[in-house]
Amino acid sequence: MSLMLLARPTLRLSLPLLPPRTATRAMSATAPARADPFKPAARVAGQRKDVWSIVNEAAAASPVQPIVNMGQGFFGYNPPNFVLDAAKAALDRVDCNQYSPTKGRPRLKKAIAESYSPFFGRQLDPETEVTITTGANEGMLSAFMGFVEPGDEVIVFEPFFDQYISNIEMPGGKLVYVPMHPPKDGATKTTSAAEWTVDLKELEAAITPKTRMIVLNTPHNPIGKVFSKDELKAIGDLCVKHNILILSDEVYDRLNYVPFTRIATLSPEIAKLTLTVGSAGKNFYATGWRVGWLIGPEHLIKYVSAAHTRICFSSVSPLQEATAVAFEDADKHGFWETAKKDMKGKMDKFNAIWDELGLPYSDPEGGYFVLVNMAKVKLPEDYQFPPHVADRPRDFKLCWFLIQEIGVAAIPPTEFFTDKNAHIAEDWLRFAVCKNDDVLEQAQDRLRALKKYLQ
Repeated sequence: MSLMLLARPTLRLSLPLLPPRTATRAMSATAPARADPFKPAARVAGQRKDVWSIVNEAAAASPVQPIVNMGQGFFGYNPPNFVLDAAKAALDRVDCNQYSPTKGRPRLKKAIAESYSPFFGRQLDPETEVTITTGANEGMLSAFMGFVEPGDEVIVFEPFFDQYISNIEMPGGKLVYVPMHPPKDGATKTTSAAEWTVDLKELEAAITPKTRMIVLNTPHNPIGKVFSKDELKAIGDLCVKHNILILSDEVYDRLNYVPFTRIATLSPEIAKLTLTVGSAGKNFYATGWRVGWLIGPEHLIKYVSAAHTRICFSSVSPLQEATAVAFEDADKHGFWETAKKDMKGKMDKFNAIWDELGLPYSDPEGGYFVLVNMAKVKLPEDYQFPPHVADRPRDFKLCWFLIQEIGVAAIPPTEFFTDKNAHIAEDWLRFAVCKNDDVLEQAQDRLRALKKYLQ
C-alpha cells in the first residue's frame, strides 16, 4: 500500500468547512425540529458516574479528615524553581500572552526535537515531525480525529487509560479490547509489572480489515509495566504486516526504572506508522499546565496538527515557552536523573508498607503508580455501601472502605477494564506515589489499620 493511502486523513480534515452562518441557515431550512431539544448526543448520554467523581466525593464526605489522597495522579509538589521561574518570566512577555502558532511555539518544538533526537537516533525536524497540543490527552484526541473514520476499529489493551475510550468514540471509532494477563501468582506474592503480558495470538486475532490503529502505553498506567524491546518489536511487526497505525502513549517516558525502548525506533517501517505522545505535565510535575506533544513522520503529524487546529486552535502560550526553557535547562540542573531517582525512592519508601502488611503488589518498572492486591482484606459482611458503589466490582468497595474507615484514597482499576474482564482487577487498588514524603508516611500510618481486616 502506498504511503499516501497509509496516511489518509479523515474526510473531515480534507474538505472545506461551511462558514458558520451559512451552515446554520442550511440546517434550519432542512432539519426537522427535535422532539426534545435538550436531549444529549449519544456519545455523552447514559454514562454511569465516573471513578474520579466517586472517589473525590467519597473523600470529601469521609469522617476521617484530612484524607490522604493517593488516588488521582497529580503531584503533591511544585515543578523545580528553574521551571517556575521560566513560567513567571514568560508572563512578562507580550508575545507569550497572545496566540501561539497552531502547531506550537517554534522554541518549544525545537527544544523537544533537540531533547528527543538522541533517543530516536536521528535528528528530528521540529517543523515537520513535532506538533504541540493542549496536554497529551488532546493530542491523542487529535490523532484519533485525524485518522479514525466512523466504523474504523482501534485496538486498546486492558487495562487502559479511561480517556482513550471517549476519545476514540468521538470520531465514531469502534473499540476492540485485548486484555493484558496478570501474573498467575500475583494474588499471593509480589511480582514484577513485567509479568503482565499480552498474548500475541489474541492480539492478531483481534485484527480485522477495519483495524485502523493500535494504542500502546509504556510505561503503563496503571500497571507500571515497561514493554520490553521484544514485545514492542512483535507488536510493531504485526502493525507493519497489517498496515495499522500505532499511537504510542509515552507520557511517563522519563520515569523508567528498567531499560526503556521507544517503538518508533525499532525499524523504519514501524517508524512510518508511529505517533509518539509526550507530556510536560508528567515530565516537569505540572499536570495543570496542559502542554503535550506528538512526534512522528510528517505524513502523520500534519493531520494531527490539522485536527488540533479545529479542536482548540492553539495551546497556552506562556506555558509552552516555559516548557521550552525547562527542556533547554534540564540537563544543566541534573533534572532528569534526579527526577527518576526521587520517584523510585518514593516508590520503594511507600511500598514498604505492603511488605509489612503482607499484601502483594505489582512492582512497577516505570511511572508513579503501584497496583496492590487486596484479596486478603476481608470487608465486614454487614458494611453498608451506597448503591452506586454496591453495584460495582469489589475494588470499588475496597476503595470506598479505605476512604471511609482508613482515610486513604486510591483508585479502583476495574474502571480501566471492560465489564467482561473486570474480574482480572477486582482485588487490586492503584496508588499514586507522586506525593511529598510526609504524605507517604501518613498514608503508611493509616494503612496499618488494615491489619485487623486481614485474613
